[in-house]
Amino acid sequence: MNVSHPSVHPVEAPPPLTDGENVPRVRMKDIQGMPGTIGGLVLRFCQFVFAAVALCVMATTTDFPSVTAFCYLVAAAGLQSLWSLSLAIVDMYAILVGRCLQNYRAVSFFAVGDGITSTLTFAAACASAGITVLIGNDLGICSQNHCTEFETATAMAFLSWSTALPSFLLNFWSLASR
Repeated sequence: MNVSHPSVHPVEAPPPLTDGENVPRVRMKDIQGMPGTIGGLVLRFCQFVFAAVALCVMATTTDFPSVTAFCYLVAAAGLQSLWSLSLAIVDMYAILVGRCLQNYRAVSFFAVGDGITSTLTFAAACASAGITVLIGNDLGICSQNHCTEFETATAMAFLSWSTALPSFLLNFWSLASR
């Protein structure tokens, strides 16, 4: 009997690749929420809306400049709204044109920017929440201040941060998994 066995006729391994050859990488499907996807655009839009509402509500009160934490919230919400709006425009362009935003430099830029803006927004929201609790609960002088506006702006800042954090985590995960 002339039966061929794998041990008798082994399959040859492909020749090793040199450093100069470009090998196409196999990539996972884009996850919704990453740059250039509909989910990413929705996250950016929500970040922008929440930050813009926090900025507008806090800036319309007359006594926010007297508290440093509230000034910090206005600055952080302004930065978050500008960052989110600009990246929403980039996402919208990428979706309309069909471009992929998953190259190393773009993802690095998005991850660093999202990390910075989300950290600043969270810190500002926490500081404003502390001052709001101090004014409302501990001192009990809400009748003399705009407690409702302060609480609304602080809540919107927390909501902006809660939509910025997934963007940062997805970009950082995409960057780390390369």
